[in-house]
Amino acid sequence: MTRTVQFTTSDDVTLNGDLSIPDAPRAAAIICHPHPQHGGNRQNNVVQVLFDALPGAGIAALRFDFRAAFDHGRGERLDATTAVDFVSAEVPGVPLFAVGYSFGAAIVLGLDDDRLAAKVLVAPPLAAMDVSRGMDVATLILTPAHDQFSSPDATEAIISEWPQTTHETIASADHFLVGRTAHIAEHTLKFLTT
Repeated sequence: MTRTVQFTTSDDVTLNGDLSIPDAPRAAAIICHPHPQHGGNRQNNVVQVLFDALPGAGIAALRFDFRAAFDHGRGERLDATTAVDFVSAEVPGVPLFAVGYSFGAAIVLGLDDDRLAAKVLVAPPLAAMDVSRGMDVATLILTPAHDQFSSPDATEAIISEWPQTTHETIASADHFLVGRTAHIAEHTLKFLTT
């Protein structure tokens, strides 16, 4: 069942999203979209493919739009934490995952939430970020082979010491993953369901 939802952050920002809950969900995930100042929203093609694929694997999925006023990642992290709160209340007692694409991956990277069992970072712009620590949960990083913001080699150099991190390269793809979104869904589902 898919429905449009609204939830409110602790700083009183109302967020809009879509929640899809399969029968007898075995887990739940939030999906964070690309940069809102560059047209990113919950309707993004990568977000859409993940939102469609997760429920078929028994994972409830919540995609949402970040706050309208860009807050340089601070407010957006609060948005994502509030999304975790919301989905955990809607689908209680199951493992929780956070999945993000591009800017959304940077937000997921910055989430410090003990409730999360795993994270998936799709095309994270790691080479452009100040990343000082590794992940504290099982993490899959999917880097397009021709990513314009963080190449596979640059990503590997940054994450080489991170525990619990799996890094995979998506062949024949750039940052926008045109024609490769099915591969993103396939790798994500394999990681979250095994």
